[in-house]
Amino acid sequence: MRRYELMLLLRPDLEDDKLQAAVEKVTRAIVNGGGSLSKVSPWGKRRLAYDISRHREASYFLIHFDIEPSQVREIERGLLITEEILRHLVTVLEDRGPADELTPAVAARGADEPLDDELVTADAGPVAFDDDDVPTQAASDAETPSPIEADPEPATAEADRQPAEEERAEA
Repeated sequence: MRRYELMLLLRPDLEDDKLQAAVEKVTRAIVNGGGSLSKVSPWGKRRLAYDISRHREASYFLIHFDIEPSQVREIERGLLITEEILRHLVTVLEDRGPADELTPAVAARGADEPLDDELVTADAGPVAFDDDDVPTQAASDAETPSPIEADPEPATAEADRQPAEEERAEA
């Protein structure tokens, strides 16, 4: 079983009893799917960043639960067809264990090697290329021109229009 977090945004015009009934419907679906509830937190009404179905506010609920990953899709399908729910988001909560416990994938490749998607950098300043195209540390910032110094001054739109106006006057 995995631990999940579900954020529900419900319509703001629902009465308290209908609001609780909608949340109970979701929690019942979790329990019927073989899951167990850890926490249900009502956050109250909050203003939305943008309108959702012409609503400026929504009632927020945060639900923590444990369930098999195969059952999450079935629960989300039920959330999508419920009219009281404006939006929902299910995320996996990953608790990182002690450093001694490694996942099988990390143990297989070695803990000291970086992952492909990890960017290993050292904040050592600007990098310059020598004759062998191997990056080396630049001696000082003065050697590398700043982007402002390197770019020529851009032409203005007014300077571009002047020759065209002169041609029209001659014709």
